[in-house]
Amino acid sequence: MSKNSEGKSSIFEKFMPMLLIITVGLAFLVGMLWQRVSNLEGGSSGGTKVAGAPAEVNGKLNDAPAEVNGKLTEEQAGKVPGITDADYLLGNRDADVVLIEYSDLECPFCERFHPTGKQAIEEYGDKIAWVYRHFPLETLHPRALPSANAAECVGKEAGSVGFWKFIDIVFSDQTKYLADAGLREAAITSGANGDSFDSCFSSNEFEGKVRDMATKASEAGVTGTPATFVMNKNGDTWLVPGAVPYTSLKTTIDEALGK
Repeated sequence: MSKNSEGKSSIFEKFMPMLLIITVGLAFLVGMLWQRVSNLEGGSSGGTKVAGAPAEVNGKLNDAPAEVNGKLTEEQAGKVPGITDADYLLGNRDADVVLIEYSDLECPFCERFHPTGKQAIEEYGDKIAWVYRHFPLETLHPRALPSANAAECVGKEAGSVGFWKFIDIVFSDQTKYLADAGLREAAITSGANGDSFDSCFSSNEFEGKVRDMATKASEAGVTGTPATFVMNKNGDTWLVPGAVPYTSLKTTIDEALGK
């Protein structure tokens, strides 16, 4: 072997351990990134989840047993906050079944699910009602909390009708209406006074309420958006996670109605 060849072999052997360490390190980083992406993105039904939170599997919460069909145990159902006058309800307040949706106005899966909820209201009429609650995923969606605050400002000014109109408008074009100017336009279109909205929005008047709502949702097992609890008058409750198709939501509603 020539001296030149021996020199190359010596250099290669010298740096071999370092190359091995670098290779192992890169493999570890790729694995970490893959795991984070897996935690942040929802399952096949669609949805956005919070990393580090208990996962949802086919409508069941991992921290306690649930029925195969997504029905919660009595203990789990008892953790879902009940309907109050502070809720913005669409439909019949005395309905046999209530859909309690936890949503994020910047979440693309929530935008996808919104027409599904509206279709249910149109089909079932007075038999069901729909409550919209906030669950802003602030680490993923920087406009989620401001838009939730804006929705509450509209509700203060224009009541339940204005609140729901605002939600419809924002979900009709998230790119346009999540910006400050877009939120203001949507608010005024929904019946809020411009000056009053500006004062409420700029002071972050309802951020505390929104965060408290999200905290209670987490305690009830919500880990991502959209997450919809289907509850009947007997207190029987089902969890419908993600932007499921209408047929899936309808199946759960029918079960809650005793069909």
